[in-house]
Amino acid sequence: MIRRVDIRRRPIPDRLPEGEPLIARIMASRGAEALPDYRLDRLLAPTLGGLDRAVDLLCQAIASDQKILIVGDFDADGATGTTLAVRALKAMGARQVDWLVPDRFRHGYGLSPGLVDEIAEPAPDLVVTVDQGISSVNGVARARQRGMRVIVTDHHLPGPQLPAADAIVNPNLPGETFDSRALAGVGVMFYLVMALRAGLRDRGWFEQHRQPRLDQWLDLVALGTVADLVPLDENNRRLVWQGLKRIRSGRCAPGLRALLEVAGRNLNHVSAADLGFAAAPRLNAAGRLDDMSHGIRCLLADNERQAHELAARLDELNRTRQQIQADMQALAEAQAERLADQVDGPLKGLCVFDETWHQGVVGLVAGRLADRLRRPVIALAPDEPGSDWLKGSGRSPSGVHMRDLLVDIDAAHPELIARFGGHARAAGLSLAREQLDRFRQAFGQQLETLSFSADQVLTDGELPPDRLDVATALSLVEAGPWGQGWPEPLFDGRFHVADRRIVGERHLKLTLTPVGGDQTIDAIAFNAGPLCHESLPDPLHLTYRLEVNRWQGRVSPQLNIQHLVSKVG
Repeated sequence: MIRRVDIRRRPIPDRLPEGEPLIARIMASRGAEALPDYRLDRLLAPTLGGLDRAVDLLCQAIASDQKILIVGDFDADGATGTTLAVRALKAMGARQVDWLVPDRFRHGYGLSPGLVDEIAEPAPDLVVTVDQGISSVNGVARARQRGMRVIVTDHHLPGPQLPAADAIVNPNLPGETFDSRALAGVGVMFYLVMALRAGLRDRGWFEQHRQPRLDQWLDLVALGTVADLVPLDENNRRLVWQGLKRIRSGRCAPGLRALLEVAGRNLNHVSAADLGFAAAPRLNAAGRLDDMSHGIRCLLADNERQAHELAARLDELNRTRQQIQADMQALAEAQAERLADQVDGPLKGLCVFDETWHQGVVGLVAGRLADRLRRPVIALAPDEPGSDWLKGSGRSPSGVHMRDLLVDIDAAHPELIARFGGHARAAGLSLAREQLDRFRQAFGQQLETLSFSADQVLTDGELPPDRLDVATALSLVEAGPWGQGWPEPLFDGRFHVADRRIVGERHLKLTLTPVGGDQTIDAIAFNAGPLCHESLPDPLHLTYRLEVNRWQGRVSPQLNIQHLVSKVG
């Protein structure tokens, strides 16, 4: 829903990188001292702690034809990382590679003892976790009791006790010196694959076996990295940029191509936003509502027809997820309004729960509320109907570390939270139903210790009327990828409304004329809410993203309206 906000324009740095002035200014305002160089030879070297031991174990397993089991996570990061691991190990000569992903509803998160006990005999010689495992102390212990060796690859923050794995690769371990702690789970796996190929090469393995190219899997790395909302530091941007380059040229997994096509995206013009808002939700729908195995099979499919059949199934699941989320969101918004009426001043955060909610969708509800309120939000649902246990997801705006917030609650109220984990912007937790009121009180007390900056939206200033064109829009796309921690350019400006109409019942289509200009430009406000019917001020001050609109062979600039501006700070 479009809302009114106060804005503050990013200051223009004294020193700008060489290059096109607009792009140079945008890059400098985000901390770049030079225009980015996304060549692969500039990628950080694989120096993560634990890689040497993990490579030794994998080289031994491959050379001895041992059974390797990849155990992933039930989100897009875990699915892409699992797919990468399976494809890469097979390409390097491993013949006995299988994969498994926990069921969100039966096993819960991670390598749990229950999941380990379901692994069929004969047990694998080596288990490799992807995007999980750092908190699976009991599950790793159970696997080793059954005679399995375990490599944990993860990027989540560790708890006070590490699992007794044979090797752990995680950029967020205490004492880790790797220069990017922001790697997603699929990124950690890509670094393990890089180190493994080098290790096999040093052992002479590729004298008898074909040595694979690693860049063929960067489409998966790009998708998982964008989907998991990890900060796009320079190293992650390089991985995503290279993955997008390959997708646009058609060099991507048939399953990823099918996911984008069922979402109506043109591969030639795919952006990071298309990965995050088109491919990832369809992939995640499997883990949220059903079984992420559907998503992994889609990404592993080499047959185009099979890939499209699986992608169509994921698209159906996503449509169901959207309806479930819409119903839950309405209830959550109503709870937020009631709670706001009970406090003086703005809410500092929110903990919402409903008996009818679906545990696979609470994270999306929390995320939508956190974006609107710009405050931490935790949404909870029953583990299953009538269960004595609740599962929840927390989301937070920048400046509030969601997992650390839960750590502080746990320290102040031991045994209140049964289990939790996550990272800066997102975390998950479990607690007994009988503890809900106590948890809400503890959450509220912890929020009182936090200070929040003024609710202002940062913009990149105004664009001159003559820069509201396709060339500028394309240059902004090419300067990406944009995402978490590296925000897509957002401009503000004043416009006269030349025409308006409602499309699709909820969206507002406008024809605008910039103040000081004489040409018109199309604009769209998605989910405009009351704006569809309200009278608009003249001139209309708004924030927008400048985009390229492609429709029936016609290419034109378009403003994607984000907010109405109340005042400039």
